[in-house]
Amino acid sequence: MLNLVLFGPPGAGKGTQSAKLIEKYGLIHLSTGDLLRAEITAGTDLGQEAKKLMDQGILVPDSVVIGMIENKLNEKKGAAGFIFDGFPRTVAQAEALDNLLEGHQLSIKHMISLEVNQEELTQRLLERGKTSGRPDDQNEELIRKRVQEYGEKTAPVAGYYDSQGKFQGINGIGEIEEIFGQIVRIIEG
Repeated sequence: MLNLVLFGPPGAGKGTQSAKLIEKYGLIHLSTGDLLRAEITAGTDLGQEAKKLMDQGILVPDSVVIGMIENKLNEKKGAAGFIFDGFPRTVAQAEALDNLLEGHQLSIKHMISLEVNQEELTQRLLERGKTSGRPDDQNEELIRKRVQEYGEKTAPVAGYYDSQGKFQGINGIGEIEEIFGQIVRIIEG
């Protein structure tokens, strides 16, 4: 089973590359935001707990997110693999994910980071903001803050996977197919 963590700041191209990986390898995309929305819509116990917290402006705790991921693993037992997008964001989350996967006799094969400089990210997000309607993609100051926060909070996660020999950083600037080719070489290398 091919389990990947696709890593990178907002605007690095994770969504674009995830779609190509899903198509090529038949992977299941696990985005924590999508999982939360699906559990809330389905009215599950975890979804109700998450909604109650979100309605109060409280971040959903790792234990709830891990529970949702476990639900998805159980639901998709025959899957070719999973792409984890937007998770883990902290070392504690990475450790919890490893423990969960171990319990299913699974593990993360690669953590692939799309590396893009702040100026390029800012321009990409401002461009995306013109069509996405997302207010957080239309304000340059907010974009810079998001990218900085990403760097501060998630850099240790790269170190965590690097210590396991699973981290691969690639240049996220260039042609989409070129970047995809680099990812495929890592996976199939």
